Amino acid sequence: MEKLPPLNAIRAFEVAARAGSFTLAATELGVSSAAVSQQIRNLEDWFGKQLFVRNGNRITLTDAGHAIYPQTARALGEIAAVGRRMLEGGLRTRLVVSVPFSLAELWLAPRLAVLLDGFPHMAIDVRVEDDPVDVVRQNIDLRISYGDYHYPPLRMVRLVHDDVLPVASPDFWRRHGNEAFDLSGVHESQFIHTNWGPNYASHPTWADWFGAAGGNRAPDPSHGRRVGLSSLAIGSARLGLGIALGQRVMAAADIEAGRLIALSSVSVRLGQPYCAFMLPAKAERADIAGLVALLGANPGKAQSD
Repeated sequence: MEKLPPLNAIRAFEVAARAGSFTLAATELGVSSAAVSQQIRNLEDWFGKQLFVRNGNRITLTDAGHAIYPQTARALGEIAAVGRRMLEGGLRTRLVVSVPFSLAELWLAPRLAVLLDGFPHMAIDVRVEDDPVDVVRQNIDLRISYGDYHYPPLRMVRLVHDDVLPVASPDFWRRHGNEAFDLSGVHESQFIHTNWGPNYASHPTWADWFGAAGGNRAPDPSHGRRVGLSSLAIGSARLGLGIALGQRVMAAADIEAGRLIALSSVSVRLGQPYCAFMLPAKAERADIAGLVALLGANPGKAQSD
């Protein structure tokens, strides 16, 4: 058997690197700062490399530390996952998926239902949370994110680069619209605006859509309806509360069922794609690969005018 580095020292290194502090690492491990420091020195002696630059109470990874951190974090995460599965009663497959709030109900849930047709007895844990998340420490099998830049050490698969188009309920359009599907004369109070929050700046606005459609109108959000989630914008449109710039992957099922109508074939692409992130060791697992394939499938073109 190949010679292994001291595992307690590896654990101390992983926690210290993630926490950025020997003191915080000691708190998490339930030992003293001196004990953590000694474990790190033992590991540095074993590798013959300095892993941290120490500056008073502050520590930063050296180039050697950066080189080994991703592998040690993945290895410890896999060991922890095996322990959890054994304690839960054997090596039963459990799929842990982490997803932003907007995607959980209208995009992820229907595809999980399809996945369960092939894995009917699989346990699924869906965690709805914003970026960033600790994929290794939280034992997440698959993280779905807006953008391809959040988790550089992990395997990344681009799923879909979505677009938005105007949607409304048929009843709403009968009451407030016209046969020409012309939005230029719609009152500003009838537009639903999605506010993604302070961390995002690339979501298309109504001004972007009118520009793409060849106009120059810019409906004022203060005069319309404002919501904080893309899924809530679609839900509001479905209930007849106005016209939303609905994301195609989320609105497709409602359009197909006739609960929403697409008011134009003109759409505007989102600034970033949706991506899946996973540990490389898990990428070939059948349930994970199956869900990634379902999430990356073409959602179909919405109906046009």
